[in-house]
Amino acid sequence: MPLTSPRYRMLAGALFCLLVVVVLAVVYRADVRELDSIDNGMGSGPQGWTYRHQATQQFLMLVAVVFGTVPMTVYTVLTAGLLAFRRHVRAAVWTVGVMAGASLTTYVLKGELRRHRPVWQDPVTTLTSFSFPSGHATEIGAAAGVVIVLTLLLVRRRGLRRVLYAVALGLALLVGLDRILLGVHHASDVMAGWSVGGFWVFTGLVVYPPGRRSRPREDFSTPVPTTKQLAVVLNPVKVEDADAFRAMLERSAAAGGWGAPTWYTTTIEDPGRSMAEAAAIAGAELVVVCGGDGTVRTVCAELAGTGVSVGVVPAGTGNLLARNLGIPLYLQAAVDVALHGQDRAIDLVEVSGDGLPAGEHFMVMAGMGLDAAVMEGANEQIKARVGWLAYVVSGVRNMMYPAVRVDVRLDGGEWTRHRARTVLIGNVGYLQAGMPLLPDAAIDDGVLDVVLLHPSRFLSWIPLAVRVLRKGRRTDDLVNRMTGRTVSLRAHADTPRQLDGDPIGAGRELHAVCVHGTLLVRVPR
Repeated sequence: MPLTSPRYRMLAGALFCLLVVVVLAVVYRADVRELDSIDNGMGSGPQGWTYRHQATQQFLMLVAVVFGTVPMTVYTVLTAGLLAFRRHVRAAVWTVGVMAGASLTTYVLKGELRRHRPVWQDPVTTLTSFSFPSGHATEIGAAAGVVIVLTLLLVRRRGLRRVLYAVALGLALLVGLDRILLGVHHASDVMAGWSVGGFWVFTGLVVYPPGRRSRPREDFSTPVPTTKQLAVVLNPVKVEDADAFRAMLERSAAAGGWGAPTWYTTTIEDPGRSMAEAAAIAGAELVVVCGGDGTVRTVCAELAGTGVSVGVVPAGTGNLLARNLGIPLYLQAAVDVALHGQDRAIDLVEVSGDGLPAGEHFMVMAGMGLDAAVMEGANEQIKARVGWLAYVVSGVRNMMYPAVRVDVRLDGGEWTRHRARTVLIGNVGYLQAGMPLLPDAAIDDGVLDVVLLHPSRFLSWIPLAVRVLRKGRRTDDLVNRMTGRTVSLRAHADTPRQLDGDPIGAGRELHAVCVHGTLLVRVPR
């Protein structure tokens, strides 16, 4: 393993933090007067300023309480519980381990070194416990490192990541300054505390990396000879570092016995159709598509019925197909599933309607009304920065989108008339954050599920949300559900429409036909 590898860099970081703690502890035990002189020089001015400003004292005391040992323990438990609930078990265990290790180290060092608190002529507040290292600084230092690592691991958007990094580092600096300004710690205590926290973050990354482990496995045996020919369709706009992604995928492919991948890049004019066609003609046995729902939909539609497997690497805002198939959102883990997972035959949905070109399909959901208006209203710049939260902003603005009269026909039967703010045709059941909008929908059952939502007043959204989250089956004017192999919608006025989250323009008709089991997609074993 080269010395520049991430593992060695983490080890170097841990050793550096350990060195800082050891040097400060040795200097203190050797009773080096220069350390006391530096600490007193850095602490007397800030502590005296705090003593003269009552409002500042109150704020700093609040900071001390909010980031004390008990609240930090609560924050850790809640974070670990949420991670475990979202099936990030390794990250949850890593978080608890880092925070517990930092706290235990601080307890041991304080008992061994027994350094007394600084003494001031006019103290703001006094504490009787030992001083080195600062417990507050240790815990906030470890917590800031945990936030940075989890952000790097779980948050895709560069702008949002930068905000979270800044918040984490800002809070670490605030709590450290809080201890000095209140006069309860020496500056060296705070520095040692930060270093102890950093040591455990780096050590945790070396000993027990929090990301899902990459475990290439042997492929299933097959009586059909294979050439292990691989193609990749990449939407470069959706990947933060395309070169790094290429290198990672090529390493994983080589380790799994696949041939060197053939790369295809989508364009604005062609979101993947000709690339998928070229890959199939060239004899690819597996096509890995990396992009958002629109890119995935286009590639899947082109490869449906060809027998070529599709590996989905989600890199968009919604990633609803991946979420409903259990494909992880980590790029490395998704690549592992694509290369070593098992094939699952799923349904594709053919779509037609006024103004739509021939051959349109969707994989996840199509809709008319409010949901399409939300998709149209999501600002692209906001999406690039905060991801799916852009849809929340657009949803709030369009919450009372006017209801439309719409006729529905299932399996060629009679038309039925309804009023609804939105109508959704679903091939899957779950939206963002695991919202079970169509809880009975399955992507391989050969049936489409339809839901009509009509909250007549603003407050009607509350019982609607309760019924959706509780997966209630009751149907009425508020929530109406239907199923059929073919679904036709006919609005009485031009209405916004969307396919898999992509607006397709206003129109009055939408016809969907489920094509059962026509596409092979790689899913976790």
